[in-house]
Amino acid sequence: MGQNTFTAIDLYSGSGAVTEGLKTEGFKVLAAVDSDPISCKTYELNHPGVHLFQEDIRYLSPALLRKTARIKGRVDLLVVCAPCQPFSSQNRRRVANDPRASLILESIKFVKEFKPLVVFFENVPGIAASELLTALRQGMAECGYFLGEPRTIDASYCGVAQRRERCIMVASRKAAIISNFYDTIKKRPRITVREVIGHLPALSAGERDVIDLLHFARRHQPIVLKRLRQIPKDGGSRSALPPALELRCHKGRTNDFPDVYGRMKWDDVAPTLTTGCTDVTKGRYAHPRDDRAITLREAALLQSFPPNYRFYGNAGQIATQIGNAVPVNMIKTLAFSLIECVNALRNAKGKCYKVRRIGTPAL
Repeated sequence: MGQNTFTAIDLYSGSGAVTEGLKTEGFKVLAAVDSDPISCKTYELNHPGVHLFQEDIRYLSPALLRKTARIKGRVDLLVVCAPCQPFSSQNRRRVANDPRASLILESIKFVKEFKPLVVFFENVPGIAASELLTALRQGMAECGYFLGEPRTIDASYCGVAQRRERCIMVASRKAAIISNFYDTIKKRPRITVREVIGHLPALSAGERDVIDLLHFARRHQPIVLKRLRQIPKDGGSRSALPPALELRCHKGRTNDFPDVYGRMKWDDVAPTLTTGCTDVTKGRYAHPRDDRAITLREAALLQSFPPNYRFYGNAGQIATQIGNAVPVNMIKTLAFSLIECVNALRNAKGKCYKVRRIGTPAL
């Protein structure tokens, strides 16, 4: 591996958004791990050069990963984007002792094996109040790492046309490196819905773009179309519906789930995209102009996937992959600060490499 190469392992890699962001900013991703077969097929379509392990991480040996992927020595960066549903406020079915909650602790065995210079964690803000954070901190300390305090960051400050709050943490053997990471995060220019999807062809419900297979509008029931036609363009909400078109469950409850049937605004960022991001009954996912839900292509672009990114699966499976993804541009923004941390640690050994700066004012 060349001295100017930054190496990474992507745990809980999903459809590959983190790998995409890291690769764009100069990292060589040596290996990735995820257990979902559909997401893994998408990952392979876009990152064929990465050794992907479709495994349950609880039963995957880091030593076997090292041997199979032919990884020598330590890596620069270990990324841990464990499932966030157990801690998400969007998850109305959260249950106590969700087995997915402890998956973040599986990262500790990889830290022991690969001794990364920096460990980066990404999750929802709810993880900051979880008892598992104490266990994670203890486990990292046993490996000789300091785990920084959780910080909340909005993806809309990272070149993503979406209001999406995430919790980030970094760990390193040097506490000063952690402070440096947060101090060097740069705010990127704000991007709007119009800038990201305004150029795409207009579609009616049920219509398809003959060129882009992901740009197709789902069919809506007649009653849904009647409601959408009554909702003002460019940011309107279901509060504009006449009584005859109100859903029975919404009558007299204007403050409950107000974004349902809402339209996005052209000159604002989109709301947080979830796995139901192409369903107008799941949130503010109606197109700003057209009487329909946003398409898979529009959702992917709002998550800052490149236009040429390929997805495997049916419409529902693709929507799930998009909604679960870490925005690519958020990773691209944070990559600069991660490289700064790696450089500082390499510099302590007499090695330091220049990186391309992005953004302007600090967050």
